[in-house]
Amino acid sequence: MSAIRFLLDENVAPLFRAELARREPAMIVWKVGDPGLPPNGTLDPEILCWCEEQGFVLVTNNRKSMPDHLAAHREAGRHIPGILELNPKMSIGETIDELILIWGASEPDDYRDMIVYLPLS
Repeated sequence: MSAIRFLLDENVAPLFRAELARREPAMIVWKVGDPGLPPNGTLDPEILCWCEEQGFVLVTNNRKSMPDHLAAHREAGRHIPGILELNPKMSIGETIDELILIWGASEPDDYRDMIVYLPLS
């Protein structure tokens, strides 16, 4: 079982979390906007700080501004467990398979301070 935990940004469809939980119940997958988490509308730099502090890999579909946000985060001397960028050309099933593979085969520091674009291969 992996120690990787995922935070889905608010623009990732809730179906992803439901399918991940159904297929891999031990996986920890939270979503921006859930009670006790950053609320919807939280700015990306704040979400990166939250992920750093709580040890969550961010799963997002924000390909435009996330590289700049990560660069600013790193320039401030901060770190993040990682960012996984969804690929709009992948089906939901393919994406779920990819996230389960990452969860099951990766160590928590494998994606530290990186943006990884899906699919891995």
